[in-house]
Amino acid sequence: MPVEVRIAGDADREVLARLFYAVEAHYSGEQAPTREAVARHVGETILTCRTCEIAIAEMDGRAVGLATFGVLYPAPGLGGHFLMKDLFTVAEARGQGVGRALLRFLARLAIERRCVRLDWTAETDNPAALSFYDRLGARRVTEKVYFRFDGEALAAFANGV
Repeated sequence: MPVEVRIAGDADREVLARLFYAVEAHYSGEQAPTREAVARHVGETILTCRTCEIAIAEMDGRAVGLATFGVLYPAPGLGGHFLMKDLFTVAEARGQGVGRALLRFLARLAIERRCVRLDWTAETDNPAALSFYDRLGARRVTEKVYFRFDGEALAAFANGV
């Protein structure tokens, strides 16, 4: 069954709320926010964000996956740096080419937007994702180190503590 991928817009609010809730449930389980809270977040934050875009994958007219992404600058040669934040496929559609279709769509879009690379991260404790990206032929970037402030450390740093 072919996978169609397109850029999400305001008309996709309900579809995005369902997909983002599926993401939260998948990763957070019982700790996931409610469907209503996710729907509010999609409408008030995600769809109004100017630095994040969303690609939706559909099979037979049903949304089965998404990828969130943005273009950052600078990048070598006056190009852009296309960064995928998240790639997600609903459980019943995994293994059917949805992730590949989403990434291929993003790769074409990166080229159209004159980006010189497409980057993303994956957790080291997610062997299925790592294997999937390896099978696609993506290069593992070992010359970069990923840094983070979160929670109390983020607040402390922001406040000069």
